Order: sequence, then C-alpha cells, then structure tokens
Amino acid sequence: MKAKDLRAKDPAALEKELHDLLRAHFSLRMQLATQQLSNTSQLGKTRRDIARVRTIMNEKAAAK
Repeated sequence: MKAKDLRAKDPAALEKELHDLLRAHFSLRMQLATQQLSNTSQLGKTRRDIARVRTIMNEKAAAK
C-alpha cells in the first residue's frame, strides 16, 4: 500500500482501511501465538501499513 494511494482516499475510507488493518494484525498475532503463521514478516508489514494510514489521517486532520 502506497501513501499516494491513501492520500487519494476520503476520511471514511481511511477509517475503514484502518479497521481492516487492525483486524488483520490481530488475526496475524493470533496465528503467531498458535504457531500457525509461516510468514512472520507479514506482522511488520501490517504494522507499518497501520502507521502509514494513521499518519495520513493525522495529516488530513491537521490540514483542516
């Protein structure tokens, strides 16, 4: 996911994207805890995507 693509979205779409990413991150954490996660790099990627979405949301809020 690119920041350029996120900047094009409206705040409601960003909220939905954040919710989906948080749900996916939780799922990955549960898979890790039960040793079902084979690709552990997905956790870091999801965490960075969450941070990216939150940063864009804060930029849009500060621009108002």
